[in-house]
Amino acid sequence: MPVPGIDLSGVAFTPASPRLATVKLIATTIGHLIWLAAFSVPLILKLTGPWAGMAAWVAWVAWGLPAVVVVSWIVDLILIPRRVRAMGWAEREDDVLWREGILFRSVHAVPYGRLQYVDVSDGPLLRRVGLQTLTLKTAAAGGDVTLEGVPRERAEELREVLMARGQARLAGL
Repeated sequence: MPVPGIDLSGVAFTPASPRLATVKLIATTIGHLIWLAAFSVPLILKLTGPWAGMAAWVAWVAWGLPAVVVVSWIVDLILIPRRVRAMGWAEREDDVLWREGILFRSVHAVPYGRLQYVDVSDGPLLRRVGLQTLTLKTAAAGGDVTLEGVPRERAEELREVLMARGQARLAGL
């Protein structure tokens, strides 16, 4: 599907590592468990007695809140692997591209000449599976792009390549 303003003909994207799906599944599970605990309080109060004599709508709310969290969790568990497969980056002559999205697809282009610096970061889950995140910082407000799911061995190399290309383009201005 063509993206307005960016010619993607012949561009070969490097996909994000499939191990990123594991990280995102663990993170969403932790988040949903926290929400489930918080939203289960009315249900616990209803079942243990303090809210036993409350109106009928309280029962709907008490059961409904945890149900919404569980449904959201199931949807995330189904969609996360597909979302990760839709992610990828490509290095071109003048810029680096990052694509993402299933329903709402987007491709972000960062010209090497606008690249100020590249952050390489990871957290405990990413480090455990050998992945890192590269954040491409530009001078433009909101122009930062985050490349997720880059294997650790490739992340440092990619950072060096991108910074070298950025410095070369800046020197040419």
